[in-house]
Amino acid sequence: MSKNGIDQIKRHEALRLKPYLCTAGKLTIGFGRNLDDRGITEAEAEYLLSNDIEDFIKAVNGRWHWVEKLDEPRAWVMYNMAFNMGVVRLSGFKKFLSAVEAGDWVLAGKEMEDSDWFKQVGTRAVELQKQMITGEFAFIGKM
Repeated sequence: MSKNGIDQIKRHEALRLKPYLCTAGKLTIGFGRNLDDRGITEAEAEYLLSNDIEDFIKAVNGRWHWVEKLDEPRAWVMYNMAFNMGVVRLSGFKKFLSAVEAGDWVLAGKEMEDSDWFKQVGTRAVELQKQMITGEFAFIGKM
């Protein structure tokens, strides 16, 4: 590939890090990536997911330092919940967070269930609750 050619396209398209509608009315991102017609590849989706998960792990560990001391399945409950609802909303689960920090897994599971989030996300919540209580990764239903 020609560096000059790539640089020219980059200059013509301009980098946009948030989706926008191009002059043809197509949802676009990056350097003119037409999401309506091209979408993204599975490899690109995996790359984005990896970056997003890394960001949420850093955010969760930065906010609740004790999460890094949890066993892997329980730490991933925290990362999964933060990924799903955001760190700010997760921080509102005060009783849940207190129970997790104290190592009271049954109470943490009860506090998960006592939320609108639990009702909204279905199987995801059931899996994560089981995982929090048992300390083992839980997989329920189809992916």
